[in-house]
Formats: sequence, structure tokens, C-alpha cells
Amino acid sequence: MIKQSIQGALPKAPGKSAPAPAHVAAAQEAFRDNQALLAALDTTPAGLDEGQIAARLGRDGVNEVSHEKPPHWSVQLLRAFKNPFIIVLLALAGVQLFTDSSDLTGPAIIAVMVGISVLLSFTQEFRSSKAAEKLKAMVRNTVTVTRRASDGHSERIEVPVGELVAGDIVHLAAGDMVPADLRLLHAKDLFISQAILTGESLPVEKAAPDAPGVAGADHASPLDLPTICYMGTNVVSGTATAVVVATGPRSYLGSLAHSIVGQRVQTSFDRGVNSVSWLLIRFMAVMVPVVFLINGFDKHDWLQAFMFALSVAVGLTPEMLPLIVTANLAKGALAMSGRKVVVKRLNAIQNFGAMDVLCTDKTGTLTLDKIVLERHLDLHGEESDEALEYGYLNSRFQTGLKNLMDKAVLEHRDLEPAAAHYRIVDEIPFDFQRRRMSVVLGNGDGHDLIVCKGAVEEMLSICAWARTGGEVVPMTDAQRDEIKEMTHGLNEDGLRVLVVAVKQQPPAGRPYGVADESGLTAVGCLAFLDPPKDSAATAIAALHHHGVQVKVITGDNEAVTRKICREVGLDVEHSAQGRQIEPLDDAALDALVARTTVFAKMSPLQKARVVKSLQRQGHTVGFLGDGINDAPALREADVGISVDTATDIAKESADIILLEKNLMVLEEGVIEGRITFGNIIKYIKMTASSNFGNMFSVLVASAFLPFLPMLPLQILVLNLLYDISQLSIPFDRMDDEYLRKPRKWNASDIGRFMVWIGPVSSIFDITTFLLLWHVFGANSVAHQSFFQSGWFVESLLTQTLIVHMIRTRRIPFLQSIASAPVLALTSAIILIGLFIPFIGLGAKIGMVPLPPAFFGWVALTVLTYGVLTQLMKLVYIRRYGRWL
Repeated sequence: MIKQSIQGALPKAPGKSAPAPAHVAAAQEAFRDNQALLAALDTTPAGLDEGQIAARLGRDGVNEVSHEKPPHWSVQLLRAFKNPFIIVLLALAGVQLFTDSSDLTGPAIIAVMVGISVLLSFTQEFRSSKAAEKLKAMVRNTVTVTRRASDGHSERIEVPVGELVAGDIVHLAAGDMVPADLRLLHAKDLFISQAILTGESLPVEKAAPDAPGVAGADHASPLDLPTICYMGTNVVSGTATAVVVATGPRSYLGSLAHSIVGQRVQTSFDRGVNSVSWLLIRFMAVMVPVVFLINGFDKHDWLQAFMFALSVAVGLTPEMLPLIVTANLAKGALAMSGRKVVVKRLNAIQNFGAMDVLCTDKTGTLTLDKIVLERHLDLHGEESDEALEYGYLNSRFQTGLKNLMDKAVLEHRDLEPAAAHYRIVDEIPFDFQRRRMSVVLGNGDGHDLIVCKGAVEEMLSICAWARTGGEVVPMTDAQRDEIKEMTHGLNEDGLRVLVVAVKQQPPAGRPYGVADESGLTAVGCLAFLDPPKDSAATAIAALHHHGVQVKVITGDNEAVTRKICREVGLDVEHSAQGRQIEPLDDAALDALVARTTVFAKMSPLQKARVVKSLQRQGHTVGFLGDGINDAPALREADVGISVDTATDIAKESADIILLEKNLMVLEEGVIEGRITFGNIIKYIKMTASSNFGNMFSVLVASAFLPFLPMLPLQILVLNLLYDISQLSIPFDRMDDEYLRKPRKWNASDIGRFMVWIGPVSSIFDITTFLLLWHVFGANSVAHQSFFQSGWFVESLLTQTLIVHMIRTRRIPFLQSIASAPVLALTSAIILIGLFIPFIGLGAKIGMVPLPPAFFGWVALTVLTYGVLTQLMKLVYIRRYGRWL
């Protein structure tokens, strides 16, 4: 028997390709005669022999589903280099080495920046993938089968799940995991939990085709077939004998697993980074050749012009972007790990912040994943303790495996003293046709008490009497209709209803049977529900407050889902079922999805279609789920969120794994993601606008100066110091108003920002050029070192100041103060910039000391620059409605 959880039942991929969704094979055999089915599968009740087993293993492969393994560490390391800016920087370093192999300063600076970024990214993702692998339960599972031994005799043996083949005769009992897609041959009181496939918390009844009422019934979904048990589900109660009809990739579970293993779709983060990267590369592709040609034609030194153009290329490249992005994401992952969250893929942190729609499963996410007795009523729908008392006796004294509803009734331990007066005399077990069970009790008063509970229709058919207002009156058809109407109303509210009835009679003196279940007196109803979590409504309200819509996508019943959603504060005016979605084309589906909050009775691929529909409409989509049926949607989503108790396939498909199923963590993740994204955008806008302004100034200077405005090595050092000043940005705080709504990449906004803010710094660069040329006489090649030193200092101070100007839409230092690390590092870089012309490093890179009067002018320039930038900020915000 399979004694362990689903995690162990999902071994590694067999390496075989799976056919098209093959659960149809099992469905086609649902109602075939047992003998005909066994003949078609070339098997017998005595089982398969060794030769047949070996042949089928060779034909079909082992009974394993596709399984995504983390790539080898070397592949993960190479993937860390897959970034446009890292490639550009490495190319620039290569060109510098090729043109001047004696000067390693520039290539060394680039190599350090690239190395830190790649190492950070690789380390975080490698450690996260290892942590996720450890969450899996690696256990060996077995199943009980009947097989023929070499001497021809038949015996029951335990075999590993992976060795199961089509045609094997399997025996199931309570607690077993279903090891393959099975067609039942015989079953007794069999209840199967299909929650990991459908999301429905209550077990479903299963029976062989020859059971009364099974054949010929209409079943909308293959998962509704009462004669088929699917791989990965588990037996709640009862026993069964079945034949294997599909294994491994040919099973329903296998077809799902195969569909989600392979190349992942690009998330909004990937698309955003690429769009911004190519925007900046296009700027570079225009600016660098222009600088090269201007300097070449003007100075007639083409080698120096080429080296200067290379330095401009490095200056335009936000060379620390990979490092800043990775450091921000790693810091976010570290913060989330303190909240018991494993971040498998770093990019998911930013996607969390950009998420504006969260799709979530219902069972165990919004609900407790635990059936509770919600109401106990009389036949008029009023609260009644009598129905509860008799229901307790029924659940208390039945000897079989108690189902979830029995366990919910038995939570009322206060009724145990009353139950202690009774003893069990006999019982009439539950069966598929009657849909009820009875216990016969005695308490020493010379009478037996039959207590029966079950489904509404079946119970009312055996009740001749009704207890109303303390009196017992004959049950009329009109009263039956009233009770059905009342219980139907409860069903519409998402409650599962059982009717309780009793009969007192003299001892029968024989075993009791189904015939004794007649002439009963109906006393009331028990109504059950998988209730919402206490934190669900608060968490959903918090997500709404932060601009995140919540949509519920579940395989469960629509009425149940609507009730739960209503209780947690979701709008349930519009709901849809999977069968309504199936025939729709993409345009019709998009319209339906836009207005719908609740999706019920959804198949796994329908869930994924809804996610893709939302993405087509421009949304960044998160999906929270833990079942096999959630895996395709988890993989399609921009951020897939699962829990450590989820199935292996769900965890493999997820980007983030919650170690505790706490919805409030989602709100914290959203805020952390927005902080991370905000700090990334700060760096991009700071660097892009500053670099664009500098290069614009270089273009102007190159056209009019008889010498280079700054030496190539000075540009590299300037960029390195400026980049160092920004290393603390991942530790900066974000203004509260920025965190209130989702944030997404917008390459056009960054380009617009560069053009608006960059030239502001160029204005003061040009005033500095004029100051150096006219006031300090640095107007010839002989005085170029003074000119270059002066512009270096002014440029570094204004660039560093821009960190504080751009990091907030408010007035810096007055309305919004940067975090301590940002203040400390930018102050340190300003001091270094002031001292460089006076120390040996300055002399080595061609700088000379500057007179004290120059620093007075620089202070005035920086102050004026700050005021003008703040004014431009106000104009920009008023015109475009945003800053970062």
C-alpha cells in the first residue's frame, strides 16, 4: 500500500515524451464490462506474469511523471551572464584589451563590477534551488498488487510504484495513495479525496460499474467519473480492487506534469528589464559614433578619438545595473526569508510588487481546508440541539473510518457525557446506492434506538414521520417539498446538508439490515462548510488597499465558492464555470475575465487560460495554489506562489514557496517587491539621466574645445565613484505614496525622464566650462589638466547630489531623508571627489590641485542645480503624473 504523501509519488522524469493528454484513455474505460476490460488489457484477476510485466515496462516506461530538475551549477552560473549590459560591458572590456593591452585599469574595473553581479545572482538562485529541493519528501512508495509468480500461482505482493504497468491488479485501502489511473473492478464504501486535482475539499464516492445507479449517469468532467481513480489522489475510506489503465506520462497527472516542464514564459520583470536595456543600448548606439566622429574630425587623432568614444560607451552604460538589480532582489529575498518565505527565483520579488491581480485557489488558501459543522437545524430551518445530539450519536458509534463530516460533528465534545449512556448494538454501513448509514444503540431501557443520517433525498424517502415543535406528525409530500426547499437554500449558500432521523423499537433479536431503515422520524439537518480563514478577509482588504485585485479560480463547486468569497469581502456579482469558458475564443474570454471575480469548476488548463487572458490585458498576474491542478497556472503566472505542503509539481512550478500558509505574507511580499522595484528604478533613472546629461555635455565640449574635456581614464574613475555612491540604494526606503499601487517597467517613461532631467545637469556643466575657460583661464592645451580636474569635481558632486534629488518626489532633506547607508556613502564619495585632485591618485590620472575659489563657485553651482532640478521635478510630475 502507498503509505506516504504525494511528494514521494512524483519521481524524477523518465526522459520519455508523453503523448497528448491521456486521461481520456481512462475515461473511455469507465463503464466497460469487467471481463471485456480485462481482455482488452490482456490481463486477468490473477494478475500479470513476469514476462508481461517486463514487456510492458519496456513499451511504456516506468510509472513516473515528468519532473523538473534544477540545472547543473555550471549552467546556472552561465545563465547569470545572460544580461544585455553584462554582455555590452564584457565586449567593451574586450575591445579595450585588444586596442591597448598594456593598460588594464579599465578592463579590471569592468571585470570587478561584472564579477560581483554574476556571483551575487548565481549564489542566491543556487542556494534557493537547493532549499526548494530539500522541501521535497524523498520517500520510497509501494503498492499492493496481485501478480502471478514464476510457478504460475497468484499472490498479493508489495511492489514499488514505479514498477506498476497497465493491466496490473491493484488493491486499495484507507490511507493509500492512488498509484496510477485505475478502473475499479470491485469497491466497498470507497471515498477518494481528489482535492489535489479539483480543489474540492470533500471526498467523492467511487464505485465499480456494476453498482446500482452508477452506469449511465451524466458526467461533465472525466474527474467526475465514479468508476475511475486518478493517480495522485488518496483513499479516505473503504476498500477496492482495480485494474491499471494508464501509467506515468499517460496518466491524467502525467499529462499535466509533461505540459509544465520545459521553457518558462517571460515574466513582466524579464520583459521590463529587456525593454529598458535595449532603450539604453539604442541611446548608446547613437551617441558613441557621434562622439567618435566629432573628436576624430576635430582633433585628427583617430586612435585617441576611438578610446574616448569607448570611455563614453562605458559612461553611458549603467554598468552597475546588473549588480544593483541583483543586490535589490537578493535583499528582498533575504527580507522574505525572515517571514518564512523561500524565494526560488529572484525576479519574482519585483513581480510581486508589480502584481496587480492575484488569482488564488480557494481550498486551504481562503479556507481552513477543514470541514466544520456550521449549523444544526430543525425541519423548519431553526437552530436545533436535537439534530446535533442524534448526529453526534451516529458519528460517535459508527465503527468504520470516520469521514470529514463525522470528525466535524465529533468536535462537540460537550455531548460525550450523554453519549456515554449508550452502547453499540449494530450498524448498517454506508453504501453508494443508499447514501446513508445507521447505528443501532441501546441504553438499558429495553428498546433499541436506530439513528440514521445521510443525503437529503434518500433520507426523506425512508421517513414516515417528522418532529415539529416537539410533536411527531406524519410526513407529508408537502412537508418533504418544504424540507427540500430549505436544504436547497443551504446548498446555494455553499453548505453540504445531511438529514438526521431516528426510530425507537423493541430489540430485533437478529442482525439489523437495510430493511430496518423504514418508518423513521426526521428530526433535523446538519449543515457543513469549509469555512474561511480568519485572516482571509483582512489579507484581501490589505491587497485591495495596495491596488491588487483578487480573483478566485478553483475546481470546487460554484455555490460553495461564491459563499466563501462573499464572506471574505470579494464581489461575487459575476462568476463563471469552466464549461462556460471552454468554448470561448481569446477575445470573448478576455471580456469575461475582465468582469469576473469567481471562477469555479475549473480544469488545470482553464486556470492557465485565465492567467494568460489577464496577461494579454496588460496585468501582472500572481497565482497562489498548492495542488497538481494549479501547476500549469503557477507556471504561466508572472509570480507563482505555493506552500511547502504542496505537491512537488506545484512547488516546482512556483517562484515563491510559503513555509506557512499565511495570507498576510502576501501583503508583505507586495510591499517588499515595490520597495525592491522602486530602488531599482531609482538607480536606472539616476544613472540614465546623469549619464545622458554628461554625454550631452561631452558632445558640446568635444565640438568647441581644442582638447578632451576629460581623459578616458578620468571618465572611468568618475563612473566608478558615482556607481559606488549608489551601492547603498538597495538599503534605501521608499515614500509611502509610492507603495500604494502596483509598479511596472515603462521604458518610454525612462527615455522621457532622461531627456527631461539629463540636460539640466548639462546646463551646469556648460556653465562650469565657461567658468573654467574665462574665469580661471583654462583655455589652452597647456591648461587642459586644470580644466579636466575642475569638470571632474563639479560633475561628481552634481551627479552624487542627483541621488538625493531623484530618490523621492518630495523635497530632499526636508520632506524625505534617505536612509543612513545612502547618506553615509554619498557623503564619503563627495569627500573623496573633493580630495582627489590633491592626492597621488589624482596625479596618476592626470589631475592637478584646484584653488579654494573654485570650490566656492562649485558650491553655488551645486545649490543652483538642486533648486532647478526640484523645479523641473514639479513640472514633470504635474505633466506626467509620476516621478519614479
